[in-house]
Amino acid sequence: MAIISKIKDLGKEFSLNAVVKEIVGEDSSGQRIDNFLIKRLKGVPKSHIYQLLRSGQVRVNSKRIGADHHLNHGDIVRIPPVRRLPEVLKGTQRITKSRFIAFEVLFQDESILVINKPAGVAVHGGSGVSFGVIEQLRAQHPDWKFLELVHRLDRETSGVLLLAKKRPALVALHQQIRTGLMEKRYLVLVKGAWSNPKQSVKVLLHKYVTVSGERRVEVTSDEKMGIPSHTVFTLQKSWQDFCLLEAELKTGRTHQIRVHLAHLGFPIAGDDKYGDFTLNKKLAKPTQKSGLGRMFLHALTAVVKHPVSGEQLRLEAPLANDLQKFLNWLDEEDRAPVDQIVQ
Repeated sequence: MAIISKIKDLGKEFSLNAVVKEIVGEDSSGQRIDNFLIKRLKGVPKSHIYQLLRSGQVRVNSKRIGADHHLNHGDIVRIPPVRRLPEVLKGTQRITKSRFIAFEVLFQDESILVINKPAGVAVHGGSGVSFGVIEQLRAQHPDWKFLELVHRLDRETSGVLLLAKKRPALVALHQQIRTGLMEKRYLVLVKGAWSNPKQSVKVLLHKYVTVSGERRVEVTSDEKMGIPSHTVFTLQKSWQDFCLLEAELKTGRTHQIRVHLAHLGFPIAGDDKYGDFTLNKKLAKPTQKSGLGRMFLHALTAVVKHPVSGEQLRLEAPLANDLQKFLNWLDEEDRAPVDQIVQ
């Protein structure tokens, strides 16, 4: 029989042998269901939590929901039984001071924190990652009572990342994202000769999971399966075989920029999911002067209204050194086709 309760310390006891139904309080209103569960089921692998969501074992008001569903005050969340796994505890790694990452802070006050996320660091732990940005910052600042991601960046994407230090700030910033008031622009390098100075891309995107459990996204024409997505691309510079684009997100779907560009036939240089794998392998060679060992995607700017003061903030992260190095290499080597200069 299900137990209906307001659970304050569920995270301390992640071994549940019965279904639990929690009534969402004001402090959790506006929070994503995945973050809600991750906070309560501490010690449970995030991959398992997402599997519970995908399989429909977690429900809100008796309905199936996705990982990006936002909770409301008074919602009833069904949390299924979760077994205690000894190997999970054995494999848990503590973040020691010697392993702390010194993140570049772009802006900070009592309500929000904005950092320049380096490439190669996941925003949160899970999927083979012991700890990510959020776990790092929580460990570095144990006195902070609240800290949550406002949005996400792929592991190999560098640049502007927003976090909320108070629940009201998180709710306000999520509202800006949902209503299209938050402006986010990226720099991206693609293979091919992009011709339009400015191009708007609107397609339906469908998320699915591969047999191996990997998340993927594809363009679909099925209105029942797909969700609308919109990106505006502006040409910044061209080389013989590559083009630098600015991508303005009008919606924030998973892998949106990557899938839009691959769909158009302009894969992102270094993209290991939707890109040109042969080209990526050549560019990543240790002997290659360019040294592009990751996806060329950088979150350049975010323009938001401060959740408390209402002041407009323009947050900018300079292009990462490895990406700037690659552009400098293109400037030097643009006299020959890529098949000749990439050896």
